[in-house]
Amino acid sequence: MIELRPFESLGSANHGWLDAHHHFSFASYHDPARVHWGNLRVWNDDTIAPGTGFPTHPHSDMEIITYVRKGAITHRDSMGNEGRTEAGDVQVMSAGNGVQHSEYNLEDDETQIFQIWIIPDERGGEPTWGAKEFPKGDRSGSFVPLASGIANDNDALRIRTNARVLGATIKAGESVTYDIADASRHLYLVPATGKVRVEDVEAIARDGVAITQRESITVTALEDSEVVLVDAA
Repeated sequence: MIELRPFESLGSANHGWLDAHHHFSFASYHDPARVHWGNLRVWNDDTIAPGTGFPTHPHSDMEIITYVRKGAITHRDSMGNEGRTEAGDVQVMSAGNGVQHSEYNLEDDETQIFQIWIIPDERGGEPTWGAKEFPKGDRSGSFVPLASGIANDNDALRIRTNARVLGATIKAGESVTYDIADASRHLYLVPATGKVRVEDVEAIARDGVAITQRESITVTALEDSEVVLVDAA
């Protein structure tokens, strides 16, 4: 099963400083057919105005992955961590038994992020935060794990769940195949830029593609494309 979820069909809320689009039910947007996809709970496409952001607020029992599409995001939390994550790079916060954090765009231009929440395998535990650079050239023509709770994804940021977040850059006319360990898994793919074909389904930038009951998928770039993929239980 491969289902296209066009960007125009997503839930949305424009708060002035934040233009948010929701692939799954979130805040005031609720669609009973789009509550989660396996243990993938949230995929928000957020555009944050310069000098604004999310003030300090709490989280618990959630793996929160931020993929920066444009600009940069500055993180601060109650554990004493502070960091700036730039476009193409990733930060991960395991909320565990509770953490407070803020996320601000301190840049001169707007910042665009994918905010991805995945349900952890177990509740509780000490919260953690980390960030890492992932040069786009290193994931040219292949899916590279960016955040993972799966064994042997040693170069990825760690998350406490049976899932992985992957990135790939694919040149126009080229294809990348991803083998799925178990056909019962739930995959969700979003082009950050460009246009792709997932088997026989075409998706443009910021569309969602929900995939399950497959042993593999082949992604062909119809334009130079940057793709983010979640492989979830």
